[in-house]
Amino acid sequence: MTEPAPLITMAPDLAAAVAEWRRWLADLRRLSPRTDEAYGRDVDDFVRFLTGHLGAPPTVADLSRLSPADYRAFLARRRRDGLAAPSLARSLSGIRSLIRFLEKRGETTSAAVAAVRAPKAPRRLPRPLGVADALSVVSDAGALAEEPWVAARDGAVLALLYGAGLRISEALSLTAAEAPPETGGALRVTGKGGKTRLVPVLPAVGRAVAAYVRLAPFRLAPEAPLFRGVKGGPLSPRVVQLALQRLRGALGLPETATPHALRHSFATHLLGSGGDLRTIQELLGHANLSTTQVYTSVDAERLVAAWKGAHPRA
Repeated sequence: MTEPAPLITMAPDLAAAVAEWRRWLADLRRLSPRTDEAYGRDVDDFVRFLTGHLGAPPTVADLSRLSPADYRAFLARRRRDGLAAPSLARSLSGIRSLIRFLEKRGETTSAAVAAVRAPKAPRRLPRPLGVADALSVVSDAGALAEEPWVAARDGAVLALLYGAGLRISEALSLTAAEAPPETGGALRVTGKGGKTRLVPVLPAVGRAVAAYVRLAPFRLAPEAPLFRGVKGGPLSPRVVQLALQRLRGALGLPETATPHALRHSFATHLLGSGGDLRTIQELLGHANLSTTQVYTSVDAERLVAAWKGAHPRA
């Protein structure tokens, strides 16, 4: 029995242009692999929609003839498919990236897609821990571990998340040569999109990492991962998440007490102590200040909560 021919969803010229766009994303924009894959899926969904919408696989020329209504029809279809506002916004962002790439090559115009507004998603505020809870998590990180070196490892990872504001992926991507000094200092971190930044490391964090290095039963070659699993391979983020899940049960913390919540706590506590928003942006590695500004809302909420709990007329 012969297999059915694959469904053709775009004309050869558009397929070649999309392939070049994907290479440009990977090589020049240096997007994270997950974002690159998501953009690719979104564009694939869009050209499949256009195949039915236009009655034939679209060409590059077809894209230049699209109107804002065509893009809105695609978003409406995806909403009926169950996509939430954040996914729809990301989908439109991927399509815009492709259209602007083609525009730079003089093959189409972005006027129509630029006229389409992305769906607004309700802003979800970060859920940081209180100062005492965050300190308890870091100090008791290894309380439930069976081996001392595992306890030291978990404590070192969580100390980097709260003490330096690292993402869990950034902490686990460190090599042994990149381990911060025991006395503290500066740490070069590679974040999203391969962008690097310098992060100051407190002596307490440096001591936590040094304690793990001394107890680790594996040879930590300079170019090898700093943090290891029990079998010697790179430490999985899931192991850290499960360790914190067990710990929050023991400490009576809410389910929002996750590894990423420690990064939120770092930013919120720094802002609450008078930290400058621009400085916090650089420490977190945010590309846009608007991403960091969400912590001002969190801090305001905490002030209002404190006022309501303490003011005689509240």
